[in-house]
Amino acid sequence: MELITPGIGLLFWMLVTFSILLYILGKFAFPSILKALKEREKTIEEALKAADKAREQMAQMKADNERLMDQARREREKMLNETREIKERILSEAREQATEERKKIIESAKAQIASEKAAAIGEIRSMVASLSVEIAEKILRRKLEDDKEQQKLIDDYLRSVKAN
Repeated sequence: MELITPGIGLLFWMLVTFSILLYILGKFAFPSILKALKEREKTIEEALKAADKAREQMAQMKADNERLMDQARREREKMLNETREIKERILSEAREQATEERKKIIESAKAQIASEKAAAIGEIRSMVASLSVEIAEKILRRKLEDDKEQQKLIDDYLRSVKAN
């Protein structure tokens, strides 16, 4: 039964050894344990501060990145707008050149038509003149005394001229 209920002497010596052990631990072990705990706490605080600083840097980098992306978008839009303007200007210039070229071609065609018309009129006049001369020559070669025959001859010649 001594195992279940310890004796007073055993309790006394247990209390003395526990007190000595507590004193030795308090004198030598606890200060170094407390020092190690304080150092650990200090390193944890420094790590937390570094993490906060890294988080702030990441937020700053993200903001810078967003700013750069916005700037790149604006530059891209500016370049696209300039490209559109250049395209529109080139198309407008091409339309103007085509219009001018068309006007030149039309004017050239009109001038050519006018010159060909003048040449045709000149040719017709020369033909009329030569036909008139031929008719007059034929009339003069033929001696007609009767006015009716002379009129009939002129009518025949005019019909033959109209037929040609």
